[in-house]
Formats: sequence, structure tokens, C-alpha cells
Amino acid sequence: MQWDIVIDNFPYLLWGAYPQGPLGGLALSILLSIGGIFGAFWIGLAAGLMRLSKRWYIKLPSVIYIEIIRGVPLLMLIFWFYFLAPILLGKTLPEAESALVAFIVFTGAYIGEIVRAGVIALPKGQMEASRAGGLTHLQAMRYVILPQALRNMIPSFVNQFVSLTKDTSLAYVIGVVELTRAAVQVNNRTLSAPMEIYLTILVMYFVICYVLTALSRKLEKKMARYQARG
Repeated sequence: MQWDIVIDNFPYLLWGAYPQGPLGGLALSILLSIGGIFGAFWIGLAAGLMRLSKRWYIKLPSVIYIEIIRGVPLLMLIFWFYFLAPILLGKTLPEAESALVAFIVFTGAYIGEIVRAGVIALPKGQMEASRAGGLTHLQAMRYVILPQALRNMIPSFVNQFVSLTKDTSLAYVIGVVELTRAAVQVNNRTLSAPMEIYLTILVMYFVICYVLTALSRKLEKKMARYQARG
């Protein structure tokens, strides 16, 4: 086995050509994941709350967005945003930016459902007690309902982050030099150690996702103990 090839190219797998060139490899995969989950949180929060509205004209756009996006493969969204951007903007977006937009829109739909489920899971008496205390519906949602619901949603958000971390490998198809494409480039240059190269990135993906999954399990146990005390 030719592990020396992996060792020689390991920095490229970690961060691509940086600092002489653009950031890539595992560092770019993580950056896309963080940017994707951060942007998706705000879109998902808005979509989830809109879906809870009793006004149909507020609820309907959220329902359409969530149901359509959840029914479309992420790979198709990546292609769609990559080829649509030049038509809408009159210029081509960099591949990484196109992929990031696709990740945000895709993950936002799932976070919207997490938010909706988290709010619904709270006892209805929470809202009634808040309104009886003189708060408006928006104030009750902001100061009473959402803080409790979001705390309970943290493990689900971490799980979604894990899923998105793995999904960043799909950006490979439009030329983003994230971890998977970096491995392909190394393999194409060497043509002698494909098993070692792909086994290495498998382990890298596993370590990142395992750490995040362990964090999610720890948070779930902590939330369960908190609810038991409450």
C-alpha cells in the first residue's frame, strides 16, 4: 500500500491550495456546512413560523416552499442554482457560492419543519398563560414559546448539520474543490493509490460526523434530564 502518497498530499486534502491558492479540501467542506446551516437556520425559522400562522396568505408560501424543496433531490438544486444564476444575475456565480445557496435553501426547508414540530410539541397552556399575562401573540412567541422550543430543537439542528456536512460532497459535481473533489484530483495526479486516498477521506468524513453525532446524543440526554427535572 502506498500511504506515502496520502501523507504527501494530506495538506491538500485538508485545505486545498491555500494559502497560495483558494481554500479547498476538508476546510472548505466544513466552511460550506457552517455557512449552510447558519443561513438555513434563519430561512427555516421564518418558514416554520409562517407555516404555523392561521392566515392562509402567510402560511401558503411556507407550505409551498417546504413541500417542494423536500421533494427535490439536493443534487438537482445544486445544478439548478448553478445554471440559473447567470440567467438571473447576468453573470456566473463562483461554484462554491452556488453550492452554498443550494445548501441554504435545501436545509432551510428541513429546519422549517423542525421549528414547526418544536413549537407544536410545547403544551398549549404556554401560549394561553402568556396571553393571560398580558402579552400579545408575537410577544408570547418571542419571549416564551421560541426560547423553550429552540432549546429543545438543538439536537435536531446538530443532526441536520451532520447531514449537511456529508451532503457537501455533492458540490463536487459543479467543480467545487471540497474534500471529495480534492481526493479525486489527488487520485488523478497519482493514479497509483485510489484505495488509500478514498479510505482516508472516508475516515475524515467519519471523524467529523461522529464527533457531531456524539455531541447531538449528549445534548439529547441533557435535554431529557432537563425536561425530567421540569
